[in-house]
Amino acid sequence: MQNKQVWRLIPLIATTGNLQMAIDHWLLEQHESGNHPSTLRFYTWSPSAISLGYHQKQYPEYWQNLTWQGEKLDVVRRPSGGRAVLHQGDLTYAVVTSAMMGNRLQVYGKICEFLIAGWRSLGLELNYGQAGRGYIHNPNCFGTATGADLILADGSKLIGSAQLRRGEAILQHGSIRLNPDADLFKQVFGKDAFTPVQLPKNFNREALIEAFILAACNCFNMQIEVKPLSETEWEAILAQPSLQKV
Repeated sequence: MQNKQVWRLIPLIATTGNLQMAIDHWLLEQHESGNHPSTLRFYTWSPSAISLGYHQKQYPEYWQNLTWQGEKLDVVRRPSGGRAVLHQGDLTYAVVTSAMMGNRLQVYGKICEFLIAGWRSLGLELNYGQAGRGYIHNPNCFGTATGADLILADGSKLIGSAQLRRGEAILQHGSIRLNPDADLFKQVFGKDAFTPVQLPKNFNREALIEAFILAACNCFNMQIEVKPLSETEWEAILAQPSLQKV
């Protein structure tokens, strides 16, 4: 029997958007250079934030002055592509791995298998979006759903993902809508932009993360080693040239 690959699982981190993006970027660089195993992690944004795709140059100026529960929203740039995402009431996942065959959309599908399986174990079925190229004209990532995104039966988008490749190394991270605030969402993207999501009853974030971890072990034929970021790793992450400031 072939030995299962060991992936690192970094426990949940809640910190600023700039730091979260710096962690993801550092993990990708370390994996590409052969210094770090494949990694799975989940995180939240504190304070809430709007993340822009790496190539997204224009956005409304008023986004810089928005607040949520008395705190100013961060506006940060992701190392990956795509459009703006509001990170409030969401859970973000990140997968860093390599040696996945196929084009970008096929790799999206392979990685998203664990998200579909995790939600299915909790009683929720997801499908891939069908939006065409017109999505690029919508500044709101959750306004349309492409083949890289996961939608509910009613067509509403639950998970939006973005990807960055460095050679064979891949970073894929995405936002999972859990309990977004409708008023804040409308402030950011407009009054017609918000669509509510219907999640299973008695659902909680901890159970969801556990379901995702179990599904990832099955989908990627791997086992996990739980390992928080060390002090030395934090120092290396903080020492990176900033890619995220807008």
